[in-house]
Amino acid sequence: MDHEYDVVLVGSGIAGAVIAKTLTQAGKRVLLLEAGLAAGMALSPEPSYANYQRYLETFYSKANKATNGPYPDLPDAQSPDVLQIEAKTPYDEGYLVQNGPLPFASDCLRSPGGTTLHWLGNVPRMLPNDFQMKTLYGQGVDWPISYDDLKPWYEMAEYEIGVSGDVAAQVGPDMDRSNYGDDYVFPMKEIPQSYQDQVWMKNTENLSVSLYGKDYNVTCVSMPQGRNSIPNPAYRKTGIFWNDETKRLELAGDEPGKYEVVGAIWDQNTGNRCEGNASCVPICPVQAKYNALKTLKKSDHSKLDIATQAVVSKLLVNDTTGKLDGIEYKVYANPASPIYTTKVAKGKIYVLAAGALENAKILLSSNAANSSDQVGRNLMDHLVMLMWGLFPEKVYPYRGPGCTTYLPTFRDGEFRKDFAAWISPLDNWGWSWPTFAPGSDVSNGLAAGKFGKALRDSLADTVTRQALLHFECEQAPDPNNRITVSPQYTDLLGNYRPVIQYDASDYMRKSFEAAKKVGDQIFAANGIEDFTDYNPSDADYVTWKNRGYTFWGAGHIVGTHRMGSSPADSVVKPTQQTWDHDNLYLVGCGNMPTLGTSNPTLTMTALTFMAAEAILKQLEA
Repeated sequence: MDHEYDVVLVGSGIAGAVIAKTLTQAGKRVLLLEAGLAAGMALSPEPSYANYQRYLETFYSKANKATNGPYPDLPDAQSPDVLQIEAKTPYDEGYLVQNGPLPFASDCLRSPGGTTLHWLGNVPRMLPNDFQMKTLYGQGVDWPISYDDLKPWYEMAEYEIGVSGDVAAQVGPDMDRSNYGDDYVFPMKEIPQSYQDQVWMKNTENLSVSLYGKDYNVTCVSMPQGRNSIPNPAYRKTGIFWNDETKRLELAGDEPGKYEVVGAIWDQNTGNRCEGNASCVPICPVQAKYNALKTLKKSDHSKLDIATQAVVSKLLVNDTTGKLDGIEYKVYANPASPIYTTKVAKGKIYVLAAGALENAKILLSSNAANSSDQVGRNLMDHLVMLMWGLFPEKVYPYRGPGCTTYLPTFRDGEFRKDFAAWISPLDNWGWSWPTFAPGSDVSNGLAAGKFGKALRDSLADTVTRQALLHFECEQAPDPNNRITVSPQYTDLLGNYRPVIQYDASDYMRKSFEAAKKVGDQIFAANGIEDFTDYNPSDADYVTWKNRGYTFWGAGHIVGTHRMGSSPADSVVKPTQQTWDHDNLYLVGCGNMPTLGTSNPTLTMTALTFMAAEAILKQLEA
């Protein structure tokens, strides 16, 4: 381009979209580099609608509705695929190189809109104690900021995503009204809890369970969600803007009842309320669920240039100044061809928003921002242990969003000194996750010789009673869980692929034992017949005290370039600026020092608004 950019930005997921929108609305020129196809970046009504329909048609036609299933599979810009994360390590198949001892079990999406195209949409906040894991429990590290520091940025994130929920209901260990403030409400009212949840709650609310000689009270809480419901007339905020006088990013407005719902990109009257399609993962048919393209569309497009099919290969670091002089990227025309054109993007400030895997890979490929030797390290996820069974009565799963209620009892407590905390969503998806139901129920019925009315009666009896309870266990940071790169492993364009070393510590394995003990008591109280089966042939099968457990990935990819108080043991400052290069910022879940028990997207979005303010201050200076 023949003009200078204020910011060159990599990635159009929610972190990249927030940076693009916030900076362009403040009058800054931004170039956005996106590895995915141009068609996916369509933000005007007709092409956006046509592209999303292609996603849906692909989703409908696939027998296995995996997370990345509806979206283009690009050899030139591959995404990890959960269908390729089902083998014992080591192996080199698909995009990730898995060196083990266990396979990393989560995927993400390299596409316009990023992983928000297939995320579940649960957005609880982290707890205040989550920011002090080392001080309080002797585990992991402390954050360089506190919950109170992040609190105003959480409010911006909840505005941007359009959170539906009931603040008053968010009560549990280290969690009550004081976490939010006396008068605070979410932008939209809570999504109604499903009929199945109401059956769960009859015998689960205030249930006393015993664990290692201590009694705990189980409660059921409505889940805050990033999907449209009904605007809350008490909500008072109307927008986020850069205040030139105070040099601060501010959440503006003080008039109730003015929140505007953002519907589908192609039509604001479509997707302005969740319709309960129960396909939030991998795709919301009407875009009632938030995705990053909604934020990107609100950018000032006179200040934003977007280069699609542009795969970043290297950061150009000036050896004398330590600053970045540019970003090298490869532009492909055919996503299945090794032919590309190399270009260089230049700006005053550079921002990587490509996700925890890609950000780390780009930094390692460039020998950048790694004086601490922490780039790629401390890779984390929620390790999900599932339990499934049959209710004694029909509860009718597969209706509504994937989760409308969760159990907060083990999100925090002194037990965190000994084993990992967890959050327990009550899933509305039957046995779809562990057994690929209901398709597998049909297959099993046919294999048993059931046809016609006999098959229909069998399905009507079992599918309608399916119960799924899962435990998202917080993984502690471990420097040996990491991403590296090697010339031995490259993609079609010659760029590095992530090489992963990964394991589950004893701290995690004991949490599986603890969670199963709690789950057994919850199942018994509800009269649920347990069909849970952890098979030694499962890729992520582990043992603890001679008992076996299988975990799944949550898609919550965190760590790899964590923030901290010192350049000796972290990659970025609390502002998300790298210690090593003062014109390079990293945004995304990779900056999080620990994971807590909440889905990380809300926290990552809050941190991104914090970074946007720091970038604007630096540009102003």
